[in-house]
Amino acid sequence: MHHPKLKPALLATLITLSFNVHAESSAISLEQKLDQLQQEMTALKQQLADEKAAREKQVDNAVKAAVASAAPARADDTSIGGYGEAVYNNYRDGSVKDQADLRRFVLFFGHRFNDRLRLYSELEVEHALVESGQGELAMEQAYLEYGLTPSANLRAGLMLMPLGFLNETHEPPTFYGAERNEVESRIIPSTWRELGFGLQGRVLDNALEYNAGIATSLDASKYSGASSGVRGMRSEGFKAAANDLALYAGLNYRQPGWSIGSGLFSGNTAQNGVGDTPSALLAGKDARMTLWDIHGKYSVGDLELQALYARGTLGDTLAINNAAGIAPGSGNAAPKSFYGWYGQAAYHVWKKGDMRLSPFVRYERYNTQGSVDAGYTANPLNNETVVTAGANFNLSREVVLKADYQNYKTDNKKDRFNLGVGYMF
Repeated sequence: MHHPKLKPALLATLITLSFNVHAESSAISLEQKLDQLQQEMTALKQQLADEKAAREKQVDNAVKAAVASAAPARADDTSIGGYGEAVYNNYRDGSVKDQADLRRFVLFFGHRFNDRLRLYSELEVEHALVESGQGELAMEQAYLEYGLTPSANLRAGLMLMPLGFLNETHEPPTFYGAERNEVESRIIPSTWRELGFGLQGRVLDNALEYNAGIATSLDASKYSGASSGVRGMRSEGFKAAANDLALYAGLNYRQPGWSIGSGLFSGNTAQNGVGDTPSALLAGKDARMTLWDIHGKYSVGDLELQALYARGTLGDTLAINNAAGIAPGSGNAAPKSFYGWYGQAAYHVWKKGDMRLSPFVRYERYNTQGSVDAGYTANPLNNETVVTAGANFNLSREVVLKADYQNYKTDNKKDRFNLGVGYMF
């Protein structure tokens, strides 16, 4: 069979075409691989760059944090506040001096050293000036607080005792009436502070506040009379006798619209006879003063209700009377027991923004000499019932005008009309 022969030129052309097609196909495949490799290299470089930037940022943040912790405190770590009040008393009995008084001017200084350590202090001037034994310049509070945990703070210094409403919260816009109520002035001494240390905090979703510790006790050698109960036995951090110490505790449970609480203080006041006025008659005595209270608030709509009951006992009052030179029958004997309670109602009859007008009425019953030693006589004027009626007019939440009338059932000379103005910031 005869096969036609390809011409040499045609054969060369076919071979060349075949080689070119194969080469082109190989070139396209290699180019794709190179592109893919380049993309992978680019992604790897970006990943390395991101990781490097993240490490640099981490180091930078760590350095900044270290510098911040070592740097001096900023200006906004220090806070200033305060409160003040002026009162006018017009007595029904013309033989009693009417008076106008810049009752208190208080400055608050606080400082945050770091996220856990803080300072709280209040400096108070009473009656406008301090001159010739008149007026008073005193520290109302001065203590450090260290946050051990989110629900526990360690406190040390001059602290207000956690009893009642007014002792810890007594800024004028926070209470009704030009004057502080009698029960929380005579039975629970208002602005009662002691040097000590303890724990304070909140648990149960911050609803329950606790406050407990050890502090200086009262000083029986300072007892001077029964009209103000044990109030005159306070040392207020001024060279306080510390031979006998006291325990204190307070619990307050708060929910929207209501709260209930209680406080306790107990300590020997004899100070082993070496108190402010040393007396061998108090040496070795157990003149323990124990004071407790229970208090509650309830608000519904524009109505506010408040009540408090307090009772105290004092041991070895015969030794206290002898040390103070109080003779039987004087009516000034130290009380073996004392008590007081009050109920209060207020209603916001008008509100506009932060302004509000709130009439109120308060009924108080107290006795600073509930019982005394056998052979001693209690002064009937210390067994008192007081009715106070008036109104607070808040210009803002921080500024208030007050007017009220007070009627004393036993000592009519105290009946008076009061005007007041107060602020806090």
